[in-house]
Amino acid sequence: MTMKDLLISKVRVRIIKLFLTNPDSQFHVREIARRVGAEINAVRRELSRLRRINFLKKSPRGNRIYYSVRPDFIFLDELLGMVAKETGLGQAILERREELGKINFALFAKAFVKGRVSKPSEVDLLLIGKVSLPLMTKLVENEQQRLGHEINYTVLTPEEFDFRKRRKDPFIVDVLSQPRIVLLGNEEKYCKL
Repeated sequence: MTMKDLLISKVRVRIIKLFLTNPDSQFHVREIARRVGAEINAVRRELSRLRRINFLKKSPRGNRIYYSVRPDFIFLDELLGMVAKETGLGQAILERREELGKINFALFAKAFVKGRVSKPSEVDLLLIGKVSLPLMTKLVENEQQRLGHEINYTVLTPEEFDFRKRRKDPFIVDVLSQPRIVLLGNEEKYCKL
């Protein structure tokens, strides 16, 4: 299932994906139309609908109106999770899931999904399972090239994760304490400290 199955308008889905893959950005109507490959009138119609449900806010500057995501939108986290699964590294992991091996659980740091460039001590992606490291490395390198910055990720076997979690390993506690987007697996089972 994809977002297009849940939402009626393909243009609306493309606009939502544009804003949620660039959550701190502002765009004007013509730029949005160019980026999503849609006619300007269709874009204006969808922007009006997205403003009506409080997903977007508009800010006039000069003779242009810029749109940006409202950080207080009630379904922002759910939409972020959906977009994370349909774009970039999340999409690549889900599409190649069988080839990657047995992934019991995978999560993204919410800040990474929102576009943060991580510090060396921060983790963007945690994978638990028996994962093909060469393929995972290739997927991460492809996404790093697309984004233009490094992605910090950690792969742990289920046994290693359980051992470190039981011992309250500071690394694991820190990763599980941060806001997250679950890509695969049971959040309650793996994230409960």
